[in-house]
Amino acid sequence: MAQNVGATDGSVRIGLGAIAGIVSLAVLAGALPLPPLVSPVLGLGAVILIGTGVTGFCPLYSVLGMDTCPVETR
Repeated sequence: MAQNVGATDGSVRIGLGAIAGIVSLAVLAGALPLPPLVSPVLGLGAVILIGTGVTGFCPLYSVLGMDTCPVETR
């Protein structure tokens, strides 16, 4: 697996994943008046975002032929 997620992209993914995880837990705890289905959807999204941000690899980017890594890190 070649890295296809750059540093800035990875940082944004980790930040958004953390926010999605916190909102997911807040919905699960009843602190936010959203439908219960929102919690697992946000939780799964958080895991995916944090995972792709940490590993530096996004399978969707591979399928679409995208790459946000600078040429030097390859």
